[in-house]
Amino acid sequence: MFFYFFVLGLIIGSFLNVCIYRMPKNESVVFPSSHCPHCRTKLASWDLVPLFSYLWLKGRCRYCQCPISWRYPVVELLTGLLFIALYAYFGLNLLLVKYLTLICLLMVISFIDLEYYLIPNRLILVISGAGVLLNFFTRELTISSIIWGVLAPAGILFLLAALSKGGMGGGDIKLAGAAGLFLGWPQSLLALFLACFLGGFFGLILLIFRLKKRKDPLPFAPFLSGGIIFTVFFGQALLKWYFSQW
Repeated sequence: MFFYFFVLGLIIGSFLNVCIYRMPKNESVVFPSSHCPHCRTKLASWDLVPLFSYLWLKGRCRYCQCPISWRYPVVELLTGLLFIALYAYFGLNLLLVKYLTLICLLMVISFIDLEYYLIPNRLILVISGAGVLLNFFTRELTISSIIWGVLAPAGILFLLAALSKGGMGGGDIKLAGAAGLFLGWPQSLLALFLACFLGGFFGLILLIFRLKKRKDPLPFAPFLSGGIIFTVFFGQALLKWYFSQW
């Protein structure tokens, strides 16, 4: 089953790449069929085998020899590995469906934010709608847990945005709130704390090596997604350990 979930993750990761490339341009994710973004040549089926086509073609388009973005194999491989990890953690049940959905949406949001410094509102609507619908079927979270899970991280980021006068984007605030629909309270707050730690750490590294200036924007969605994913796997254990110290 692990192999099948890895292959499924690779295939879905390939579709997520289409979403990442086309959604910011307001293009359909279904039509037209896949093509090279440089020469616009329609890609054959053997050009679209997830991960392996990239390796076989040595990272270049078969037709125009232009480099293929590193994002394609990274998204496919990450999705495949996360599918395996989620299956190993949850087994075959509705919770697996819930968190596979979350991972896929976070992948699209994170890489769009990395490339375009934006989080499309329609993706916020999709992740929010999915959170509400999947919670209805899984019954994993209580209503109060969901409400606090949404309001706490979104409220904190809203306050930070107000104090920093635009230092935090509106999309990040909405994403933090939407994540609360999946994680609930207090896991959503833990995810935000981890995201701030990761963002601060990597931001400092970029400043030290002069890859970014102090006022340069830094996309926050990838760090928030990292915090959310960590919380999915380790949040309960970490919170249990933390509260046991008091």
